[in-house]
Amino acid sequence: MSDQSAHSNPLAQERPLTRAVERALASAHDVSSTSDLLFLERWELTPLPGAAAARRVGQLRRANPQLAAEIRAELAAARRR
Repeated sequence: MSDQSAHSNPLAQERPLTRAVERALASAHDVSSTSDLLFLERWELTPLPGAAAARRVGQLRRANPQLAAEIRAELAAARRR
């Protein structure tokens, strides 16, 4: 990734917190997909206020129900530790 694209997309510099998203990122081929995956993961950790964010997460969960469930399970397991 070029320096310019990393600066224009703050999520491009973030690392996944879960193995589920790490695996999904391996097949993400564009900045938009990467951003969506990281956004979903961060939302599952700390939901953001607002209808737009909730709508985006709803769409991502419907498009990736298995991934969303895996993220929630990993985060829940980490909280129990």
